[in-house]
Amino acid sequence: MTTDQKVQGPDGTGGKGTGGKTGTDAASAAETELLEENLRKIDALTKRLIAAFSQKRQIDPSLQGPGQDLMLKASTAYMTEWMSNPAKLLEHQISYWGKTLKHYVDAQQAMMQAPLSPPQDPTPTDKRFSDPHWATHPYFNYLKQQYMLSSEAMRQAVADVEGLSPKDKQRLEFFSRQIIDMMSPTNFLGTNPEALSRAVATEGQSLVDGLENLVRDLEANNGDLVVTLADRGAFQVGGNIATAEGKVVYRNRLFELIQYAPTTDQVQATPLIIFPPWINKFYILDLKPQNSLIRWIVDQGYTLFVVSWVNPDASYADVGLNDYIEEGYLTAIDTVKQITGEDKVNAVGYCIAGTTLSLTLSLMKKRGDKSVRSATFFTTLTDFSDQGEFGVFLEDDFVDGIEAEARKHGYLDSFYMSRTFSYLRSNDLVYQPAIKSYMLGEAPPAFDLLYWNGDSTNLAGRMTIEYLRWLCQGNRFAGEEGVEICGETLRLRDVDLPLMMIACETDHIAAWKSSFDGMRGMGSKNKSFVLSQSGHIAGIVNPPSKRKYGHYTNDDVTLDAEAWLKGAEFTEGTWWMRWESWLKKRSGARVAARAPGSDDFPPLADAPGNYVLPKG
Repeated sequence: MTTDQKVQGPDGTGGKGTGGKTGTDAASAAETELLEENLRKIDALTKRLIAAFSQKRQIDPSLQGPGQDLMLKASTAYMTEWMSNPAKLLEHQISYWGKTLKHYVDAQQAMMQAPLSPPQDPTPTDKRFSDPHWATHPYFNYLKQQYMLSSEAMRQAVADVEGLSPKDKQRLEFFSRQIIDMMSPTNFLGTNPEALSRAVATEGQSLVDGLENLVRDLEANNGDLVVTLADRGAFQVGGNIATAEGKVVYRNRLFELIQYAPTTDQVQATPLIIFPPWINKFYILDLKPQNSLIRWIVDQGYTLFVVSWVNPDASYADVGLNDYIEEGYLTAIDTVKQITGEDKVNAVGYCIAGTTLSLTLSLMKKRGDKSVRSATFFTTLTDFSDQGEFGVFLEDDFVDGIEAEARKHGYLDSFYMSRTFSYLRSNDLVYQPAIKSYMLGEAPPAFDLLYWNGDSTNLAGRMTIEYLRWLCQGNRFAGEEGVEICGETLRLRDVDLPLMMIACETDHIAAWKSSFDGMRGMGSKNKSFVLSQSGHIAGIVNPPSKRKYGHYTNDDVTLDAEAWLKGAEFTEGTWWMRWESWLKKRSGARVAARAPGSDDFPPLADAPGNYVLPKG
């Protein structure tokens, strides 16, 4: 090309000369200047990165992965299988080698033909590989197909291991899947076409932005790598989320009690109190107004109270289940009765708060306290004989580490539970957000649900240990021996009031079949079970307006879980109206709407209160 020829820019337009220089020279100078600027940024960010890593806490190795015992068992089982049935293992290996070789040959043949294209791709659809290059570019398609082949070979090898207990087998499969997910080519810059394309298109700016995001996350979490899932500046609790009108009408060291303002002239006589989980904050039930279960309940004509739990620190080291029941549940129920003048309430417990509500109801049975008319449980485990996916973290190798951490600091930092739950859905909650933030340099989205997900709370030390040892591991509450709490021996069968259990089909925290078994173990003669589609959150926060997830019902709760589902009727849309119809029958007559508080319990603050706010 001669100097008087028009230079084509990256958009196909002609480049312009600057100061006697050709367009190429000007562009080159600009690119060099941008490169040098980005190098300076990288140098500064690298120094901040090193400084952030230096602040990283020392984590007990037992909290980082399964103990050596599992690996030893797996190795022993594999060697035993090899000695007893070598043909089977050889068949697996030869099959994998054959598929790999065929894939290589097919890829070579395709590359030798015109036009250049990848071979036929029989691999299943996977949203991780949605970028078009994974399907059209021979190199990236080869990587994807080989990863898929290798992943399936590993999964099959683990599935065929014999000689392990069902629990050990489940754990081996889970941790093997973590390795498989971690090694996806999408997780590495050199093998991620979307990230590489973005870097080229932005002159490397996306990588600089990604490094800035990485350093920001490390600095914000004292050297621990926690991916920011949502734009923290886009939401304000009490500002644009958790905005349902109400008042804090009671406060003690464990909780604030919020009474919501009525939106109807009349309400059901029997008040309703919701006990949310204290692993996360209550406003999952009050995000956007159109998704707010709290607003919806109030609009149906109920006097609604919601407990907002305190975020514990080291001063709560000795707070156990006894305290949560006596100072939390029983105090809250009594306060609601005093404010409304009613002698009974209807109660709802969500997740761990549902488990503790069932303990409370057993205690009330022992004491002859009939203050609760009915109970509703959202995604609640009471029988831990089958712990579902979460059970992989409930063996001694992890629980010993959690106990040591809780005893050392007086509480379990929210970091550990948040990380554990994230790795149950690692592709969605760890790797994909990390790719978008660190490789693509994208800002986190303004997504209220993800904001809430990142707003986790600590757990009181003694309570954490008791919950894990007595309930999760020992399963005492569901067993014959019972569990000693508040001076009484509590058993699941003592829960004998009318109840409804809401479980979620794909719940990775509280497996629906385990929730069903827990419900069957309760002593009530009036039981209802509803199975919502979706998972732990979306299956509960499923407003009628969305018409997104349906639900299953079957009146015969004497069946086992599989038989119950086989005979269940499917209904489109949310279960909210079905539950409200059930609740209304247990809520008495209509009375005049109640303003928050009373003479004895004057409002202390506007909803959502103080305990839910971030610690300053």
